[in-house]
Amino acid sequence: MPATITAISRYLPPDIYDNSYFEKYLDTNEAWITSRTGIKERRFLKEGATSDLIVPAAQKLFADYNIDPSEIDTIIVASVTPDHMFPSTAAVVQDKLGLKNVWGFDISAACSGFLFALKTAASLVESGTSKKVLLCGSDKMSSIMDFNDRATAVLFGDGAGVCLIEMSDDPEMGIRDHILQIDGDGGKYLKQIAGGSFKPASHETIDNKEHYIFQDGGTVFKAAVKGMADVSVEIMRRNNLTHDDISYLVPHQANMRIITATAERMNLDPQKVMINIQKYGNTTAGTIPICLSEWYEEGKIKKGDYLVLSGFGAGFTWGSILLRWNMNQRGR
Repeated sequence: MPATITAISRYLPPDIYDNSYFEKYLDTNEAWITSRTGIKERRFLKEGATSDLIVPAAQKLFADYNIDPSEIDTIIVASVTPDHMFPSTAAVVQDKLGLKNVWGFDISAACSGFLFALKTAASLVESGTSKKVLLCGSDKMSSIMDFNDRATAVLFGDGAGVCLIEMSDDPEMGIRDHILQIDGDGGKYLKQIAGGSFKPASHETIDNKEHYIFQDGGTVFKAAVKGMADVSVEIMRRNNLTHDDISYLVPHQANMRIITATAERMNLDPQKVMINIQKYGNTTAGTIPICLSEWYEEGKIKKGDYLVLSGFGAGFTWGSILLRWNMNQRGR
């Protein structure tokens, strides 16, 4: 039996920052930001860390689905903004939720993090190593943003999406296929320059703002358009699916132009594309589970729907997962 998502939830900080917020500090305006990114608003967590985004999302998951937290046996956190270099954010989440008899770890794959973590969680369940995995995709991007850099400051937001991964009760449902790839040569175009063992923190690295996001926007844009589109089309092809078979493309919410280009390559109607970038910006590992949670809560996803999850991030990392939804339509 394949593994599948059996519960899903999200948390977004309450404080909303629209594009006018940046007009005060940067040489930019609403029209410039919206035309190039599709973003109108984003959320920033004023106090706390990435775990403080995950914990309320997990608590809501437990409450909404009547899940006994003591049944969780594994925690996986996908994030590039961990609370600490160590201990893992998975351990911090475990402690804050009061979970017992669990193990877990963090995965760093940037904007592809949720996809990499989803496949990892599925493999653990399908092998019998784990039964119930609390899978978390979350980033506090405001903690590594240079708010004086127009090229990156307007792009990102904070948020968390969490889900429960278990064995499917139907062999036709759940995770059907995956394509996941990395190319380290792309790392120089999108990275955090300092803070690791290669370049530890110093007065110089702080003065040079090397702990913030660095991005060569043009190069990343071109690579993302090709990477996301290629794997999304390939996963359809090798599973003998056409655009008519796909209920939704669930793309990483990085840039509206990248999303549109991917959907066009898949020959998908715009109504079949999950989009919420206008409300939240790029929450990195959080974008795909946040989208899934919203659409499911609104009753838009039904059991048996074919979903293509697709992302691209620093590393370079990219990939696609074919998921056949295994949960009854919300409210039915």
